Amino acid sequence: MFLSVFDMFKIGIGPSSSHTIGPMVAASRFLDHLRAQPFQIKGLKASLHGSLAFTGVGHATDRAVILGLAGITTDDYDAAKAEAALASVKETGTVSPPGFETLLFAPANDLTFDYGPALPGHPNGLQLHATDAQGDTIISETYYSIGGGFVLTADELAEGAPEDDGPPVPYPFKTAQDMLDMAANSGKSIATMKRANELARAPGSDLDRNVMRIWYVMKNCIDRGLSETGTLPGGLNVKRRAKGIHTSLTQEHGLNMPAPHVINDWISVYAMAVNEENAAGGQVVTAPTNGAAGVIPATIRYWLDHVPGATSKRVPEFLLTAAAIGGLIKTNASISGAECGCQAEVGSAAAMAAAGLCAVLDGTPEQIENAAEIALEHHLGMTCDPIKGLVQVPCIERNGLGAIKAVSAASLAKRGDGTHFVPLDAAIETMRQTGADMSEKYKETALGGLAVNVPNC
Repeated sequence: MFLSVFDMFKIGIGPSSSHTIGPMVAASRFLDHLRAQPFQIKGLKASLHGSLAFTGVGHATDRAVILGLAGITTDDYDAAKAEAALASVKETGTVSPPGFETLLFAPANDLTFDYGPALPGHPNGLQLHATDAQGDTIISETYYSIGGGFVLTADELAEGAPEDDGPPVPYPFKTAQDMLDMAANSGKSIATMKRANELARAPGSDLDRNVMRIWYVMKNCIDRGLSETGTLPGGLNVKRRAKGIHTSLTQEHGLNMPAPHVINDWISVYAMAVNEENAAGGQVVTAPTNGAAGVIPATIRYWLDHVPGATSKRVPEFLLTAAAIGGLIKTNASISGAECGCQAEVGSAAAMAAAGLCAVLDGTPEQIENAAEIALEHHLGMTCDPIKGLVQVPCIERNGLGAIKAVSAASLAKRGDGTHFVPLDAAIETMRQTGADMSEKYKETALGGLAVNVPNC
């Protein structure tokens, strides 16, 4: 299955790609489904299951479903309009999405959190219902938010990966070994092969301009996070720290020779800025998820601001390489914390970032694959245990450490010739198996780990 760079990097809103963006997309899809039906729809109902129920409030899943059923999409999201829509729905108990008459939907009664067993298809499940004038359900659909903002209906999930019926791509690698073999046979870089695949699917598109837009949103997110203060929403009373740390680092810069390890603080603060914005519900880029949204932007910002010879002209090369690695991980394992723990989120992001950085440091395909493997290998087994179900602790700092690991992995890989003991394919398969073996308590349910061992209020 072909995964575009724009599948791996989506512009969305915080705090969670699987718990916020996915449910909003599901609600939008349900409305589209209803528009094609001959029935007279009078009301809507929704239920959240599995991880969407257990951590739904902390991840703003209820808010996302309400906004989605009100007709607001991630593509046209406006914070002021969203707040007005939420207030209206809660006051009137109705929604008025485009193409419909006013529909009954009172969140207090019509949006339920089901804390029983998860739905059979995936830990992130939601069911949406349309009702008639008597309040009886006449149309229902089950959706699964499978990570990174990707959404499938129950039928789509049961059918498995669809046949890729788009135009053929010149380099259809499905594994890292395929990718290396094609690079060796063609003499092309991973980014060049990925670019050719993208253009085969969207001929004539201004690919670099569109990819750079992704970077500009990432950069703006960093800049906002470095300028904001205050307390993050949700009840943990977590204070924003990125601005204070950045101010301190800027004041120290140039005064004395800093200790070499201070560069880690710069890398971390860029990531923390993004994830504080994500926790506040701001605009972010899924990279490949919201929970891991800070790793790749921080690595790029580190490279551009701190590495001699770096130039923004090569950002598309970074992101195309990263997307190629992300596509391999999603296809052969998972990028969903609810499915495989945080190894699938921050671990995947670190592997993607390490590969992208190694590429713009002029690494060979073998060194790039090695960089991705090092970063992923050293996140294996990482649990997803957000305190109070919020994407704040340990998530914000975890992105900083993920970016540091990505930079270290790229640097280590560049020190070698690309030969190494553990193939990236083996690390990806190990991550998948580890996720399958992992207790549900540690897969974004807030039922284990830090979530139960640290007071959260």
